[in-house]
Amino acid sequence: MEQRRFGSDFVAAHQAAHGGRRREQRQLTYDIAVDAAFAHWRTWYDEQFALLPPAQGDALARRLWLDEHFWPVTFELAAGAAIRASGYAAVYEQDHGKLTPDWTALTPEGQVAFLLEVHTDQPTKETFGRIRGWQALERRIAEIPVGVVLILQGSRHVALRPPDSGTAKKIARELRSRLLGSPGIARIQSHGYTFLVLANRFGPLASAKGIYAQFAAPSGVAGPVDASRLTRAVEEKVNKYTALADRHDVPLVVAVGSHRFTSVDLDDLDALLNGDPTISFHFNIGDGYIGSTSVNPASPAQWIMPPNLAGLVWLHNQPPFGATARPNPSGTRSMPTGLRELAATAGNPG
Repeated sequence: MEQRRFGSDFVAAHQAAHGGRRREQRQLTYDIAVDAAFAHWRTWYDEQFALLPPAQGDALARRLWLDEHFWPVTFELAAGAAIRASGYAAVYEQDHGKLTPDWTALTPEGQVAFLLEVHTDQPTKETFGRIRGWQALERRIAEIPVGVVLILQGSRHVALRPPDSGTAKKIARELRSRLLGSPGIARIQSHGYTFLVLANRFGPLASAKGIYAQFAAPSGVAGPVDASRLTRAVEEKVNKYTALADRHDVPLVVAVGSHRFTSVDLDDLDALLNGDPTISFHFNIGDGYIGSTSVNPASPAQWIMPPNLAGLVWLHNQPPFGATARPNPSGTRSMPTGLRELAATAGNPG
C-alpha cells in the first residue's frame, strides 16, 4: 500500500510542530491539516500529489499549508484534475522555452492540446495576519465565564486593526473583571477599543460557547464582492501567454478560483460576463466597516473575454474541487470539447 503524504504520521507531526503555538501564531490552515473533520480534504490532496512527479509534489506540498499559498496550490491541483477529467494528460509547469504555463494538456499521442494558466483571487497577505490577530483576542475572551456575545463598536469609515498580543491579554483581563463585576453592563471601553454586549428585548444574547463569552470579531475581509479584479488578472495571463499559444496553434484557457474570504463565486463571474446589474457585500456580525462602492444600474459593468482566450474554467472551493467551464463565444480558438463539457458540473458546491 502506498504511503499517504498526509496520513496519520503527517497529522501527528503537524500537531507536534504547531499545536502548542497560540492560535495567532498558527497558519489559518491548521485545522484542515489536522482535524478529523477535514480528513477527506487531505485524502484529495494525497490523490492529486500522487499524480505528480515526486520533486514537483514535494515542492507544492511544502507550500500547501501556508496561508498565502494554500488556495493557489489547491486550485493548481484542481485545474490538473479538470484537465484529466476532460480526457487529456496534464503536465505541470512544462518548459516551453522562456515560459512555463501552469499546465500543458497533451493528447493521447503526446501532442500539445491546449495551455492552461491558473489564477487565484484572494486577499492580501496582511489580511491573513489581521485575521490571526482577531482570533487571538477571540481565544482569550472565550475563557471568560460569562455567556454573552461581544462585538466591537467600530467606525463606518475605517477598518479596525487587531491589538498586539500584549494588549489583547490586557483587554481580556479587563473584560473579565467588568463582566463578572457588573453582569448588566452593556458597553466596555478598554485600551482604545469599545466593546458592546449584544442584547435583545429579553436580555443579553446567549453565547454559542455556553457559559463562556463569545467575541464576534471583525472579519478582516468585509467589503464589496467584485469579480472585476479577477478578470483583470485573467487579461494579464492572456497577454503573457498568447504568443506561446499561437506558436503551438492551440487554445489558451485560464482556470480561476476564489479564496473563501473574498466571497466571489461563479454567480458573480456570470453576472459580470452577462452584464447583469448586481451588487453584494461580504460582512459578518462583527464588522462595523464594510466599505462602499458605486454602481450605475442603467449601465452595469460587463466583461468581454479577450479573443485570444478560449474560455474560463471556474474552480469550486469545496472538495472535490470540481470545475465549471465558461467557453468564450468569440474566441479565436474554441475551448476543447472535453473542457466545454465541464459546464455540466455547474451544480458542484462553490
